[in-house]
Amino acid sequence: MRLEIDDIAAAVGGTAVLAPGIDGSATIDGASQDSREIAPGQLFVPLVAKRDGHEFVAAAAAAGAAAYLSSSGVVAGAEDLSCIEVEDTAVALTRLGAACRWRTKATVVGITGSVGKTTTKDLMIAACGPGRAVFANPRSFNNEIGVPLTLINSPGDTDLLILEMGARDAGHIASLCDLARPSIGVITMVGAAHTEVFGSIAAVIEAKGELIECLPPDGLSVLNAEQPEVLAMRRRTTAETLTFGEGGDVRATEVVMGNSHSPLSASFVAHTPWGSVSVELAARGRHNISNALAALCVAGWTGTAIEAAADALTGAQMSPQRMDVRTLSGGATLIDDSYNANPMSMRAALDGLAELDVGIDGRRIAVLGTMAELADGGIDEHIEVARYAGSLGIEVVAYRSDAYGVESVTSPREAVDRLGALDASSAVLVKASRVAQLEEVVALLDSMSAV
Repeated sequence: MRLEIDDIAAAVGGTAVLAPGIDGSATIDGASQDSREIAPGQLFVPLVAKRDGHEFVAAAAAAGAAAYLSSSGVVAGAEDLSCIEVEDTAVALTRLGAACRWRTKATVVGITGSVGKTTTKDLMIAACGPGRAVFANPRSFNNEIGVPLTLINSPGDTDLLILEMGARDAGHIASLCDLARPSIGVITMVGAAHTEVFGSIAAVIEAKGELIECLPPDGLSVLNAEQPEVLAMRRRTTAETLTFGEGGDVRATEVVMGNSHSPLSASFVAHTPWGSVSVELAARGRHNISNALAALCVAGWTGTAIEAAADALTGAQMSPQRMDVRTLSGGATLIDDSYNANPMSMRAALDGLAELDVGIDGRRIAVLGTMAELADGGIDEHIEVARYAGSLGIEVVAYRSDAYGVESVTSPREAVDRLGALDASSAVLVKASRVAQLEEVVALLDSMSAV
């Protein structure tokens, strides 16, 4: 979003210290808190956390930043860059995001849940895209930093703005809603995630439902019909409600797993209030049928022709490390789902692995790391995941975690060695929370890939 320096200073309650030859009408186009990703003409927002972002102002200037916020005055080495002095750069970022929200005419969609937020966002971008400008937060920019940055970076002609909203504690989503003011709220599914902080699933449900409570009366809540705890959230809003999944307003029949995209991709018929339509997903995993149905709810309600929305789902660009399926040397199948994990997403990924055809004598192996942010370390949840894998005939290789009840490996090379010989009758799932850094195992497996 294009903003003048004087407008930014007014929005954040700061003072502009202009660079030589620059006046307050000079425009800024977007913002970034990362000097490595700053684009020419953007505002650099140095945040103070483990590292003081002010240390990187000079690097941002060299990368083409047009101005920067500062709670430390004009930074040495950046005198040729306009500075907006503020008391707190994080507070200023929120204020600037709020100002941009007032400027945009876009319909804002909020998405939350314990699983499926990013994938639902990806599918929704595609389904809602025909005939209009859609913008969404990159990657998982779903917190008090990512949401205002997304608002600031949204183009001025955006018609539909899609925002993931995460929650680390009660009140977090409510505060994001105060900033973003969504008129559509989508709840994917709620379960055991972040219980280390929340303490119980009931508390997680209460926190996720804050999104539904914030909706205006002429808005829309989109709720998972297959989960009673989510469906009950309709009582927390006066907005219209659409449900998705079995028994919902938007549901799938004639499901077939395996299509031209992947053996783990689904084809089905979606039944909606706007008609029935055939869908062929490129996204992998049976669980993504539900996410696609949620996307169709928003697409149909906001006016996208349902046939166009279904066609667009086929070409949806999915975020990496989420049920990425590829072939390794020797013909083995790798499922890279290493971005994150909790008990619900673990079961969904294991179900996907179990659906792969490896023949009568084939092997299915899951390399599993820790599921973080679970109450009391989540020992019971890890054991249940291991038992579930066993019930599906899946071998478990535990990576840097003893919680699964099997001897763990401690390095990527040891993990690959534990897998043993892999061929066309082998399928490997790699999954854990981000802290496990299982992408290192994926990289080692990929280095041996021939396809």
